[in-house]
Amino acid sequence: MARKILIVDDALVDRQNLERILSGAGHVVLQAESGEEALASARAHRPDVILMDVNMPDLDGFATTRRLKSDGATKDIPVVFVTGKNQKADLAWGRMLGARGYVAKPYTREDILAQLEG
Repeated sequence: MARKILIVDDALVDRQNLERILSGAGHVVLQAESGEEALASARAHRPDVILMDVNMPDLDGFATTRRLKSDGATKDIPVVFVTGKNQKADLAWGRMLGARGYVAKPYTREDILAQLEG
């Protein structure tokens, strides 16, 4: 089943890699390069899933997720962190914020696609 997926990452190469994986699997891909842009896109397009980086300038992925989950219009959109931050504390914090999953970089195509099945 094709899904609409929002990729949020300040690094162009990471967004392009995820887009290649997801569009190759038949999904519709939206992109945002900042937390603020992600908030606006999530409200406007209502993606089925958001793949969120943690390390971004200004509004990081944790703060962006906190705001998504506190907004009635976006609180039910599943968030999966895709990040280089791979400490147990980061994973626990992501789950506390309501994230559905956590994928550490470097990841495989299978790692990403498995997150869409839940």
